[in-house]
Amino acid sequence: MTPAAFERPAPNAPPPRIAAIDVARGIAIVAMVIFHAAYDLSTFRVIATDVANSPGWRLFAGAIGGSFLTLVGVSLVLATRQGLDWPDFLRRLALVAGGAALVTLGTWLWMPDFFVFFGILHLIAVGSVIALQFLALPPVLTLAAAGLCFALPLLVALPALDQRWLLWTGLSQLPVDTADYYPVLPWFGFVLLGVALARIAVKQGWANRIAAFRADTRPWPILTWMGRRSLPIYLIHQPVLIALISAFVWMRPTAALPPTRADAETRPFVEACMRTCVSNGKAADDCQDACQCTADGLRRDGLWQQALSGQMSTPERTRVGEIARVCTQGE
Repeated sequence: MTPAAFERPAPNAPPPRIAAIDVARGIAIVAMVIFHAAYDLSTFRVIATDVANSPGWRLFAGAIGGSFLTLVGVSLVLATRQGLDWPDFLRRLALVAGGAALVTLGTWLWMPDFFVFFGILHLIAVGSVIALQFLALPPVLTLAAAGLCFALPLLVALPALDQRWLLWTGLSQLPVDTADYYPVLPWFGFVLLGVALARIAVKQGWANRIAAFRADTRPWPILTWMGRRSLPIYLIHQPVLIALISAFVWMRPTAALPPTRADAETRPFVEACMRTCVSNGKAADDCQDACQCTADGLRRDGLWQQALSGQMSTPERTRVGEIARVCTQGE
């Protein structure tokens, strides 16, 4: 018997939803909320862990993003197995693109020096359009294209793309200061990976087993519910988390940890940087932002101690100059 999700739908009827895909997306949503809760607690200094720069947490965040993007490719194949429904595709694309625009506007208003100009929603919108070209290709070619997406940023860095409006490509040499950054390369590779895996699953009949999964018992229904509402949850969860943590810190100021040694080291650097910057005729507020941005960039790229000691290799000096240049341009 063919599972209902893979039976030919009635004319003009959208393909039935597959519970396993919704559950997988719901699990990714839960993981995302956990990461952002930890990130916000770290930002407000409620916990000592530096989540933004911790290798383990960064790996966790990358796995979450990769999971979402792979599911984009899988869902695109399953939604078009009876042909592309252009009105439905364009409606979904408009929702995602609209969500991406809201994220950009909201973060620009909230933190203009760190706003999201090409985050995961932006990539999902762009990637969904590009991935249409791969739906009819043999899966082996799609897998090869995915591998190329993953490899190119490791092999190629084009100075011609060192422009802020081209940072979405992923092939720039410039450091990027933004709250959420998913450039086309390498991250589009995960979308193609999902397309290839779904094509193989459908062709081999494995997808029938996936479609037969029933999410009727705990905890599957709540995960299914979350997976079907991933976009609104994505858009509202961070404002809710930030509001709750802000209220908690406001009501219990002692919950915030005292400044760390890193903070004590950063302050003299920023103050010295600001004196130089202001003496060159720049506004104090702009200098504060640029100098703090530079300090954060040096720490993020593991160049802090080298910059303080002045003992740097030529590539390290070049990188420090790039960080300072990007921070200055963002004034």
